[in-house]
Amino acid sequence: MKPTTIAAVERLSSLTVAQLRDRYLTTFGEPTASRHKTWLVRRIAWRLQADDEGGLSERALARAAELAKDADIRLTAPRQAARNVLAEVPRTKEVALPQIRDAGLAPGTLLRREWRGKPVVVTVLAEGFDFDGQVFRSLSAIARVITGTKWNGHVFFGLKQRSDAA
Repeated sequence: MKPTTIAAVERLSSLTVAQLRDRYLTTFGEPTASRHKTWLVRRIAWRLQADDEGGLSERALARAAELAKDADIRLTAPRQAARNVLAEVPRTKEVALPQIRDAGLAPGTLLRREWRGKPVVVTVLAEGFDFDGQVFRSLSAIARVITGTKWNGHVFFGLKQRSDAA
């Protein structure tokens, strides 16, 4: 190997990743997605040595082409293709609401209460509670929205006395 090639390979390890990426672009004629310094150094060094030594022999190139015919060129999909496939997959999933512990409240029941001079009406649903067009999982969540503090929902709506709410 030529002394200039040896010196160029030795200088690679002192370059930053950004400089190595630029060097990769000029050496291979295409950008790289890699930010792995060791890999970049090895890949560029290989190319510099291959250019210095003349690359692979005709026999080695022919054998590589023969092997490539029988093998899958790519074992994983290109990243952009994978992103396109993932973009078509819905990103939401259905999650069942937890069992409502208010089994004594039949769906359709209206709970009424006045809070600071304003009427509050909640409709019991099969799976939750409707308040102002929004579905909540618990009466306590509705009481928290209305008052701004933590409340036991049953106590707030008068379904239990404070001493009963444990």
